[in-house]
Amino acid sequence: MITAAEPGQDHAVIYEVTPSGVAVMTLNRPDRLNTWGGDIATAFYAGLDRAEVDPAVRVIVLTGRGKAFCAGAQLSSMGNLAQSIENTDQRKLASLVGDRQPYHLTSLSKPVVAAINGSCVGIGLTQALMCDVRFAAAGAKFAASFARRGLIAEYGVSWILPRLTGLGVALDLLLSGRTFLADEAAELGLVKEVVPAEQLMKRVMDYAEDIAQYCSPASMAVIKRQTYGDAMREIADASSRSDALLQESLRRPDVIEGVTSFLEKRVPDFPGLSVAAGKDHHGEPGL
Repeated sequence: MITAAEPGQDHAVIYEVTPSGVAVMTLNRPDRLNTWGGDIATAFYAGLDRAEVDPAVRVIVLTGRGKAFCAGAQLSSMGNLAQSIENTDQRKLASLVGDRQPYHLTSLSKPVVAAINGSCVGIGLTQALMCDVRFAAAGAKFAASFARRGLIAEYGVSWILPRLTGLGVALDLLLSGRTFLADEAAELGLVKEVVPAEQLMKRVMDYAEDIAQYCSPASMAVIKRQTYGDAMREIADASSRSDALLQESLRRPDVIEGVTSFLEKRVPDFPGLSVAAGKDHHGEPGL
């Protein structure tokens, strides 16, 4: 794996890239269970920007170092809690959360896979749910603990959670704020697989490397936009839109390469994806 850190860079999030194009971003504050704060937020979104514009990166993997994926917000950073809460304004909240919100993950053109290595709570849970695919280590703890902190369903969790589990399950998890383990998370549809902790990263990297090697970056970018966008559309509109997107895809070299490599029984050689050029007239990433 190639470490791609800048000299003097704060390693609140470790950024590495494999030769096959998987960017691995590791939350790196294990001493505080990777609780979310301004240091992690700044490095996190900088890493996502870096991966998004790099044509060599085809898949992004998110994980945490130590015993936790992300155990919620860094409440200790608020100092005198009562006074801090009373004086909290949008600017102070943004310094904790970051300049973007978790749903930013859904807007990326590249697949994002979460390797949930341990506690995944509060805003950490929201970030994980906004990833496209999730794997969890056996025994990892989850909680949408907002109601138990006197908070509301923050930063889009009330949008994503019902879409993954259904309304009844989402309300149970949000209203109770209860803790549940990885096995139940899999049963509820929140994670794809539960893996022994010592095998988690190998399993996730095998999955990510397979996508990076065999799937068209351009196709995955459009599929993500379709999937999240169509969740808000009527079926007829979504179907009509897919027809237009299909016609556009037929003009890209990815289709010929995908079919040819299949018939020739070889690994496809899809071109990398660059989003630096902006969006096309359908609002899709520049391909």
